[in-house]
Amino acid sequence: MKQQGDPGIWKRSAGWLWFLTGIGFAILWPSAAVATKYGLQHAQPFVICIVRFFIAGLLMLFLAHGLLRKRLPQKNEWKQLAIYGLLNISLYLGLYVLAMRNVSAGLGSLAIATNPVLINLMATLFFGHRLRMVTLASLVLCMSGVLLAAWPLFTDSYATPGGIGLLMFCMIIYSAGVIYFSKQNWGDLHILTINGWQTLLGGVFLIPAVIFTYDQAKNAWGFNMLAPILWLAIPVSIVGVQLWLYLLKDNAVKASFWLFLCPVFGFMIAGFMMAEPISLFTISGMLLTLAGLYLVQKYKSE
Repeated sequence: MKQQGDPGIWKRSAGWLWFLTGIGFAILWPSAAVATKYGLQHAQPFVICIVRFFIAGLLMLFLAHGLLRKRLPQKNEWKQLAIYGLLNISLYLGLYVLAMRNVSAGLGSLAIATNPVLINLMATLFFGHRLRMVTLASLVLCMSGVLLAAWPLFTDSYATPGGIGLLMFCMIIYSAGVIYFSKQNWGDLHILTINGWQTLLGGVFLIPAVIFTYDQAKNAWGFNMLAPILWLAIPVSIVGVQLWLYLLKDNAVKASFWLFLCPVFGFMIAGFMMAEPISLFTISGMLLTLAGLYLVQKYKSE
């Protein structure tokens, strides 16, 4: 009989925690596409961004420093946070909101699936990581699942060449941010502290863009505007990003495979909230994607 302190028990518990964290992230992250589409009906893109980032950043910093009494960043950590905030918040999310004006919620979620490929390619090109056969097999399964799930969506979705191009540029920036985060030494800096400061700093960097583009007539301040922004700020920017940073700290390349599942949940959320189609293609695509995630989790070395 296994003892309570048996490391096998802790290993299995850690595996379940990793799995549940990934599922939670994969549900929350694509919900941002639908919330963004709703928000854009009532506010300008950069207004959505600045309100979202300041609410989320200040809440996280209050929790980290006010309630949990976690230490402030020091010396080089401020530089790391500024660069990460610029990549992950100002550039990626700022441009993502602009792109979503001309891309459907379903296609906005689908673009997330390109990140594991980009992350793996960047790691291979710049850091000499080796693409193993199990990784390639998982990539094929996951990409096949995403494309299968997306097939009926292409018929009814809309997009402009500029919107698609800007969306793909966002994904490159996002993947660069993931690689940057994973390569920095964060020491004992708490994840909530990292997330709070990178979000707030990212919002600060966008202030000039808000001032330059603001038009009062295009912003209907009220519940319809604030409700999607609050969803983006709290469940997505706080809870979703905390889950993502936890996955990244464990293993950045393995964490990237959860991005494949985001579009599948994104289709479901868009189907429920915005009447985008859900079919057997979507269900079959989810099963293929789960198979790819299982493969990389079971056989990929740490």
